[in-house]
Amino acid sequence: MRTTRALAAAGAAVAVLGLATPVAVAKDGMNLSPSNVVALPSVIARGGQLTITVNNCTGPATASSDAFPTVTLRTGPGNVATGRATVNQNARTGSHSISVVCRNGTVINPTAFTVIGGVRGGLGGSSSTGATPTDMAIGGGLVALAVIGGGVFWMRRRSERHI
Repeated sequence: MRTTRALAAAGAAVAVLGLATPVAVAKDGMNLSPSNVVALPSVIARGGQLTITVNNCTGPATASSDAFPTVTLRTGPGNVATGRATVNQNARTGSHSISVVCRNGTVINPTAFTVIGGVRGGLGGSSSTGATPTDMAIGGGLVALAVIGGGVFWMRRRSERHI
């Protein structure tokens, strides 16, 4: 039992030191370059707004793509730059890249987000002319069939009680 506890404590100490060391080295002596360009949502319709996030980005930063005009990113705590971009109404469908230029370098995500075609709303994609005579006949027939079937079922249940 003591051996298990000692091994667990030693493993926890090694894990803490192992995770802290790269962070200390990166902040003290290394020149970090921008990384990890993320666009959310990753699938968007034309005219929608993207939130762009970049890690390790210092100073003034801009993001550009062929699907939206160049936007300015704001650098916050931990050198994480964020900004919002509106996808053009005439953007082609498919995958698009985002290029981010920071003071400490440039990073490109070649498949940052995907533009899908517009969505028809309002009538749920149905036609605006209403139901056709065929649709009405089919619907009326189904309602009549349900009424007749319910009546037959009710009459059979009623006759079973009197026996």
